[in-house]
Amino acid sequence: MDSKRKQSPGVLSHLRVIEIGSSDASSYCARLFADFGADVQKIEPPGGERMRRTAPLTPKGQSVWFAFLNLNKSSTIIDPAEAGAITRLTVLIEDCDVLIDGRDVDSAYCPPIDVAAIRDRRSGLIHVEASWFGRAGPYADFAATDSTVRALAGLVKLVGPAEGPPSHAPDFQTGVLAGLWGFIAAASSVIARMRGGQGRGWSLNIFESSIALSEYLIFEASAHGDVVRRLGINRFWPIFPAGIYETKKGWLGVTAFTPAQWRAFCDMLDLSELADNPDLLLGKERLQDIEQIEQQFAPRLKTRTAQQWFTEGRKRKIPIVPVPQMSDLLHDAEMKERGAIVPFLLDEEEGLTAGPMQRLTLTPPRRGGKVPVPGEQQAITNVRRRLPSPSAACTDAGRPPLDGVRVIDFSMGWSGPLCTRILADLGADVIKIEAIQRPDWWRGVDRRPAFIEDKMYERAPCFCIMNRNKRGITLDLTRPRGLALVKRLLAKADIVVDNFSVDVLPKLGLGCDVLRALNPRLLKLSMSAFGSDSIYRDCRAYGSTLEQGSGLPTVVGKSDMPPVMSHVAFGDAIGGLNGCAAVLIALICARDAGQGQLIDLAQIECMLPFAAPWLTIHSIDPMPPKRYGNQHPQFVPHGCFRCAGEDNWLVVAATDNEMWQRLASLIGRPDWAMDASLNSAEARRSIEDNIENAIEAWTHSRGADQAMFELQSVRVASGVARHPIDLLQDPHLRSRAFLQLIERPFIGAHLQPSMPIREGAGPYTIRAAAPTLGQHNSEILTGLLELSNSDVAELTSEGIIGTTMLREGR
Repeated sequence: MDSKRKQSPGVLSHLRVIEIGSSDASSYCARLFADFGADVQKIEPPGGERMRRTAPLTPKGQSVWFAFLNLNKSSTIIDPAEAGAITRLTVLIEDCDVLIDGRDVDSAYCPPIDVAAIRDRRSGLIHVEASWFGRAGPYADFAATDSTVRALAGLVKLVGPAEGPPSHAPDFQTGVLAGLWGFIAAASSVIARMRGGQGRGWSLNIFESSIALSEYLIFEASAHGDVVRRLGINRFWPIFPAGIYETKKGWLGVTAFTPAQWRAFCDMLDLSELADNPDLLLGKERLQDIEQIEQQFAPRLKTRTAQQWFTEGRKRKIPIVPVPQMSDLLHDAEMKERGAIVPFLLDEEEGLTAGPMQRLTLTPPRRGGKVPVPGEQQAITNVRRRLPSPSAACTDAGRPPLDGVRVIDFSMGWSGPLCTRILADLGADVIKIEAIQRPDWWRGVDRRPAFIEDKMYERAPCFCIMNRNKRGITLDLTRPRGLALVKRLLAKADIVVDNFSVDVLPKLGLGCDVLRALNPRLLKLSMSAFGSDSIYRDCRAYGSTLEQGSGLPTVVGKSDMPPVMSHVAFGDAIGGLNGCAAVLIALICARDAGQGQLIDLAQIECMLPFAAPWLTIHSIDPMPPKRYGNQHPQFVPHGCFRCAGEDNWLVVAATDNEMWQRLASLIGRPDWAMDASLNSAEARRSIEDNIENAIEAWTHSRGADQAMFELQSVRVASGVARHPIDLLQDPHLRSRAFLQLIERPFIGAHLQPSMPIREGAGPYTIRAAAPTLGQHNSEILTGLLELSNSDVAELTSEGIIGTTMLREGR
């Protein structure tokens, strides 16, 4: 790879970003700016920040995680001990557009600066400040790691064997999630600045960011009670099968969600007695006989290879996928061609890592690049032109950043609706398109008469949390009048979003060429599973399929386990966040250059950052990645420990020698604390089992919360493995008003999670509950499209619009 080559200017090349402090979240946020050409200056102390030494390490001792997070940035060294350090840093910040601030997680010896004073002088400055838990609340001063935060966020307790400790991945997840949220805050602020608005100050809460993954189960559990529990490796309520199974060669990810998919899966395996059993129509019903059903189909899967089943499943439209090893991903020609796997240079070492996932087709991101050594400036082309100065006439105060943006939302389920929900939360007018014949499937896939007649489709908690702040309309797009009306809406929109298979909208007459003719400035986000130009473009997929196909399960769990999934639908929330980030980048381009474009987001690629450390190290060192179980490549001890009571667990980690010594003293082993031979993680690794037994002897005599607060009182990183439903009563979330109470027909008062990004002390207020089916038909048709009331009545009588779901066959 040529380290001297210059990159072409990107869509964000007019922006200058300063990154201070050190956290995975702030680093990933800043990398997203660098991916699209922004001049990102990373401020480091002499010798570089500590993350450069984060395991796993290359053969030459360099961090592959640091490499992934800091591709295409520049490094500026500022020694806080030098005279003028504060002045020098202040000048840099005053000349930037966006300040990404990770000091609350790790100061990285950053010189002390007064950001508030700088913002008073530079009212256009955008500031995103990351912290583990925010500045206030019971957890505000907690020591934390990625794993302890995921435990508190409800992402650990339901994963792994039914008995014994839950199983969870090592670190490297919360930073990606929170980094996406931070970028969304900053990029939406850039859009507001482009209309002459003020700069904005955001607080980014890493703990709350992780709840984007668990909110689905929080509210499903609240509706269905204690049936939501740990069921075993690769088993998750409410879908079965949604797991990973052994084949003749390789592992196969299977998800059979709808009744049709279940029947097709059974037919493929010649199990007609299962396919025809009316008591096994839905996944929740199949979970009652999980052992007996698996005993019938699991042996049959071993008669063919994973690739053979994948080929057969595609013909039958079943969401199944081979589970790749890291080597498979690195040799995937399609992922390299699409830029999902990119080359990088780190000093003298070359390798491959996960590329940018926001695939804008007109203004694409960089494909690979260089990781700076300490103090190195990148040879990039930066087109320096300032954002417009805040306008005195612009009444921006209290105005959400995306006010005035209109979105047409064709998406269903989780990923697409989460993307558009965030846009709506940030002030966009989102119009959700459904049909009474084919409503959003997250209202429910049950089409039996009782479900329809009792309007159970209006009571689905997950539909309600994913579609708040939107307006809803029904239109039958298979009918000429319905299609004509949606075209009129598209002509008045800025953004259109769908997460269907790539052929669905073109078959309806809404292909990209039609959209471009209707509205040249329109941004089209396609959120298919594999991408519009993929050879797998016709494959069906859910969030579980995306995790299965990402390679991540192959590095989770112990070496004697099958590949272990982390979530029932990991990929959905990740696709939604990446889709939102991509839309905002494209919107910046559209506002700047007046150009619309297609965003071809492949949701499976959005999962690659979570496997990036193992993917990257394997590209340099061909040894198979080690599976650590609940242990950690860098921290010793690190694990999930039993507490008093039934199925209560606590994640504990010692991130440095001082924390180890405090932990050892607290659990009654002062001899370990004073033993200088144990003052390194490598030395403690030799007695790791003894250390874990001592920790569990201490935790087992205490309740999980009691143990956590005792450990935190001496600054030892720890977090209770919360059940998702526990988050409804979490003291920290309650103290921050994270869960907001809103009213909605059919379900009454119910809680909704806030965004984890805030301007000021409180969360963004949820303006409206999710629409009932067709709730805003008249408002949109008579208001925005200026139809008459008689026109609306005629459309209703013809079944083109309506407010009641139709049964199948009608």
